[in-house]
Amino acid sequence: MNLNRYIMSLGLLLGGTALTACEKFLDVNDNPNNPVVSTPNFILPGIIANGIQTQMFTALRTPFITQYVVSRTANSGGNDQFFFTNAQSTNTFNQSYFQAGGNIPGMVKAAQEEGSSYYVGAGKIMQAMILAHATDMLGDIPYSEAYQGGANFTPKYDPQQQIYATINQLCDEGAVEMLKPASSQARPFYSTNPSESGDILYKGDPLKWERLAYALKARQAQHLTKKANYDANAVLALCDKAFQSSADDAQINFQVAIAPLVNTTNIFGVTRANFGGATFSSNVVKYLNGTTFPGVVDPRFGILTPTTSTGIDPARGTTATANLTPGSTLTDFYGSWYARDLGYYEAITYHEVKFIEAEAALAAGNRARALQSLQEGIRAHMRKVGRGGSFSPPAVTFPNIFENQINDYLASAAVPQTPADVTLRSIMEQKYIAMFLNPDTWSDMRRHDFSPSLYVNLVYPTYGGSQVLPLPNGQYPRRLLPGATEVTVNPNAVAKLFSDVGAKDNNDYVSKPLWFDQR
Repeated sequence: MNLNRYIMSLGLLLGGTALTACEKFLDVNDNPNNPVVSTPNFILPGIIANGIQTQMFTALRTPFITQYVVSRTANSGGNDQFFFTNAQSTNTFNQSYFQAGGNIPGMVKAAQEEGSSYYVGAGKIMQAMILAHATDMLGDIPYSEAYQGGANFTPKYDPQQQIYATINQLCDEGAVEMLKPASSQARPFYSTNPSESGDILYKGDPLKWERLAYALKARQAQHLTKKANYDANAVLALCDKAFQSSADDAQINFQVAIAPLVNTTNIFGVTRANFGGATFSSNVVKYLNGTTFPGVVDPRFGILTPTTSTGIDPARGTTATANLTPGSTLTDFYGSWYARDLGYYEAITYHEVKFIEAEAALAAGNRARALQSLQEGIRAHMRKVGRGGSFSPPAVTFPNIFENQINDYLASAAVPQTPADVTLRSIMEQKYIAMFLNPDTWSDMRRHDFSPSLYVNLVYPTYGGSQVLPLPNGQYPRRLLPGATEVTVNPNAVAKLFSDVGAKDNNDYVSKPLWFDQR
């Protein structure tokens, strides 16, 4: 799915809404070539592109928490040492509400009125995806009073438990809409004539949207492993209805920016230069280079990270000449398959679903299914990233991963060989590798309390000089701070967030577990 034109079109659409206040004046000056009302097929692409981008912007922060990456500078006072600012959460909040979610109610209403149920379903499922990500990163968020524009700049924040229920309801309602026959649709769900419009994610395939709804439900349900009512068998039933192959993955493709468009290349890539000060952590490199699994070098070493990457612990720093992309002066981060300028960003994938299934099967006592799902998750990820190819800049050529290499890895000490050998650690560490840079890895780590028995390579940051430990008692971050715009525009709601959890200051607030993370 290409995203550039849809970001631009969304901005034009939002700009158009400002004209409604001058409606009486404009009645005599209507320009038929510049309509202020659009149709669902032109609104949905922006919702999809910007909705998935919400996770991408959060991924500027979370990989430092989950120790995929660390700062190249020792004691940088950055996210790898668990220092955070409100401004660093602003994109997560604003993308959720202004750039994506704000257009959903109007699109759904228009689609209902004209009888285009697939657009209704897509709107509801995208709303669920956006809310799910926002609440998992931020906690309590607006919904019941959101999307009112100038009528309410200070919506109340709904409890996360309520948001989770809303997400489930939206997914269920969206899936129902996708079951309706194509013959009943007033408008084509996808078109390339005269230009691409409608469902740019799945090219007009309602079955894949239905599977996306169940994949989201499975992810959110698996977040609740600390709850007394967690139901592993219910999660397995959701997985059965979710993605069936990597062809179902929800992802956006990046492409070269053509003026006047900007920022259409990978947010992890060298052109946008967000990670020039980052390098890969020892945590992730040890999983790949044969350290965690002695004698077993992962075929993805050289794809996820360059084989020259040594890995650095948080706050330790590295020299200017070490941990670079081979043949360049750029940091090794830009030598990753995930940092290709024209790559893609994965929101939720088939391989993630298989790891969810593996963990749920283990909890349900079905070890045979747990092993099978674990193996399939590894296999699916390796096949996806192991197709070879080159990109530039910097000049990097990725190796192919062949089936015999996958089979050898699955037969190695890195993977359980029998159902009896399957452990929670074996599932979570393989999921960690395959969920490379994805913000939802943080959700896994939080609900498992950053357990050193599961995440054996995690290293707590060190602090030097006059640095003061930001989180109390050496705790890990459990939530992002409220966005800076909300601190300014909706201060009473933000103050209530702090008082509700008994937080004294920003650092204390970050350390407070969210509802899904509490027993």
